[in-house]
Amino acid sequence: MNIVAIILARGGSKGLPNKNILKFCGKPLISWTIQNCFDANIKSVWVSSDSDEILKISNQNGAKIIKRPDDISEDFSTSEDAWLHAYNYIISQSQDSIDWIFAPQVTSPIREHTDISKAFKILKKNNYDSIFSCCEAEDLFFWEKNNKNELKSINYDWKNRKRRQDITNKYVENGSFYFFKPSVILKGNRFGNSIGCTEMEPWKMFEIDSADDFRLCSAIMKEFLIK
Repeated sequence: MNIVAIILARGGSKGLPNKNILKFCGKPLISWTIQNCFDANIKSVWVSSDSDEILKISNQNGAKIIKRPDDISEDFSTSEDAWLHAYNYIISQSQDSIDWIFAPQVTSPIREHTDISKAFKILKKNNYDSIFSCCEAEDLFFWEKNNKNELKSINYDWKNRKRRQDITNKYVENGSFYFFKPSVILKGNRFGNSIGCTEMEPWKMFEIDSADDFRLCSAIMKEFLIK
């Protein structure tokens, strides 16, 4: 079973400049995700980036590198575009077929390699097209404002608010990682028709987009994962 990890890491970041290579708990942020892949026994690990500095650091950490074109490195570019470009590049460099693509998010460093291994076991057992990491969404009641600044409930009837024990379990993508078949990304999406999820602890759902996120995730890492 040939699994290839494709890690996306753009150089530009408006919220937190150079966040993908900022020193996080003692090493560049991207290093944690690369190491997660190797610890989960994924031997083919690739980093796609438009940044030479990110590619240099990734290569120093054992990953193979792909220079991403500028036209799919803009703010409006999709992850699907970058995954597809990386996939096509990888298969052009090797005679080996790819069975699964593992796509972790650099800015979600609070994960363990056992989360990855558990997800793949679920994936194989159920023969899903894809699987994503998630957390259970407990007691979240969403509201939105209309153009008159009036509030409207989205995911429940506020006139008949249910008790907590009567609410069915719901799950939210936490963005930490995805597994999908190459045939799925070739159709321009990450899910396919048969979709699974693998649940992670709630404290693993945080991601880094700002300086405050960076400090929070650093504290969580030190509390739970760094021995």
